Amino acid sequence: MTTAANAHPTQANADQRYTVTRADLPLSCPLPSMALWNSHPRVYLPIEAERECQCPYCGAHFTLVDD
Repeated sequence: MTTAANAHPTQANADQRYTVTRADLPLSCPLPSMALWNSHPRVYLPIEAERECQCPYCGAHFTLVDD
């Protein structure tokens, strides 16, 4: 994904709750738009079945919403 968001990444793990859409799948924490240098290793999270999940590293909560 090469977007303007990647040119200026957001701070990783700054929030504890994130809302994502199917366009964000496969879901990873930190999100692709976040800088990795000050975060935990990228982990892919299974959100499709339950529509909610939590990162085992930082505890961030993700909710999948319909587009």
